[in-house]
Amino acid sequence: MRFNVNTTNPESQPSACQIITVAQPRKLSKSGLLLDKASKGYLASILKSGDMTGKLGQCLLLHRVPGIAAERVLLVGSGKDSEMNERSFTRLIDSIADTLSSSGAADAQLCPADISLKGRDLAWKVRQAVLLLSNSKYNFDRMKSSKQKADKGLRKLTLNIPAGDTAKAKQAISEAVAISAGMDLARDLGNLPGNICTPSYLAKQAKLLASGEKKIKVSVLDEADMKRLKMGSLLSVSAGSRQPAKLIVIEYRGADAKQRPIALVGKGVTFDSGGVSLKPGAAMDEMKFDMCGAASVIGTISAVAKMDLPINVVGIIPTTENMPDGLATKPGDIVTSMSGQTIEILNTDAEGRLILCDALTYVGKFKPGYVIDIATLTGACIVALGKIPSAVLGNNQTLINELIRSGNQIEDKVWELPLWDEYQEQLDSNFADMANIGGRDAGAITAACFLSRYTKDYKWAHLDIAGTAWKSGDSKGATGRPVPLLTQFILNQVKGR
Repeated sequence: MRFNVNTTNPESQPSACQIITVAQPRKLSKSGLLLDKASKGYLASILKSGDMTGKLGQCLLLHRVPGIAAERVLLVGSGKDSEMNERSFTRLIDSIADTLSSSGAADAQLCPADISLKGRDLAWKVRQAVLLLSNSKYNFDRMKSSKQKADKGLRKLTLNIPAGDTAKAKQAISEAVAISAGMDLARDLGNLPGNICTPSYLAKQAKLLASGEKKIKVSVLDEADMKRLKMGSLLSVSAGSRQPAKLIVIEYRGADAKQRPIALVGKGVTFDSGGVSLKPGAAMDEMKFDMCGAASVIGTISAVAKMDLPINVVGIIPTTENMPDGLATKPGDIVTSMSGQTIEILNTDAEGRLILCDALTYVGKFKPGYVIDIATLTGACIVALGKIPSAVLGNNQTLINELIRSGNQIEDKVWELPLWDEYQEQLDSNFADMANIGGRDAGAITAACFLSRYTKDYKWAHLDIAGTAWKSGDSKGATGRPVPLLTQFILNQVKGR
């Protein structure tokens, strides 16, 4: 989908569809009033007839409105101005996308300045509209023998912008297009089945990022390399798999080498059977999504590269399967991590933290300014927070606050959970330095407590995306989150926003 900016009056612009918002009760927007004047009261007569009240999400598609250059006029209800918020804005744009997807309109025009939203500027509305409309076009049919025919719906959107705001609007579009492409890449990787998206496949996709991109360097460590580095914790997870584990390193060098990089560490379990602690069969197919943390790292670095941001970012992706082979790790086994700390593995289905801890030790060689790990780590996180926010925990309040702020800026929300020392006791082991689980209570927190033991030298935050990385049911599939959050955070570091 293509996006551009225009500054001329909407009533005189030829297009397949002119989008006009209507607030309650039956109140035309500024652009709507211009169209109504050009049509000699035609739109006002429609409102008086009761066919459009302005209720949020209500849509009415009109054809050949007199005096208007556009072939169609789409009236979209924006609700009461006093009740318009970010969620309402999302519903408004989703309604536009749904209506135009089933129409014959290949292009359309929208005036985002007409949408009154307290606390959000025009650039925000432009970027969110582009993100939402781009994401509405996503379709995954790579594994189907019969591909979906080319979409005949909306393919181009022109944003009518006041002349003084064009530069900011174009920048917002550029950012949104890059973020959306990063989300699509993450979703594609997440939606691929485990027999295709293996650790080796992920490594190959990471290397594709570096193709023709001078600022990206990718290196891949194999199991022999990990053995030399004494990554006994990570290798304990891959022991039962016939697919070799990989440790993928993606370096984006957009700034002076002296600048300390932001490190993103993404969990990449390409299929999680639970190992010997086997998961129930129901919905086990969704465990192909257990590499969405890794996918978000690849998607985020892709977006950063597309925007050519002047910053250094390093992505570390430990990736493996977790399978119940005869050589698989057993409950009660004790392994030694790269840090030298020993771990009693009480449950082989708590494997994400076992691969992340070695990756979090390894990342120290890059002397990062911030370290953020991203993982579909615990079902307990879904119990605690549902599927709306990701959880954030960490050892640096400034970093946590910045992530929360970034999530609020781009509607990819996170919520902080406590990481108090009292929870650490749940990881006590009679036989090793720690156990890999802390019991039934506070599972998302004790998982982060485990990781905190490997991040004492860093400013570190942990994102548990178990509830937000994918959807189940009829809309099953990867969401691309938290690519928007991570990219916004990086943008903020660049621009001092």
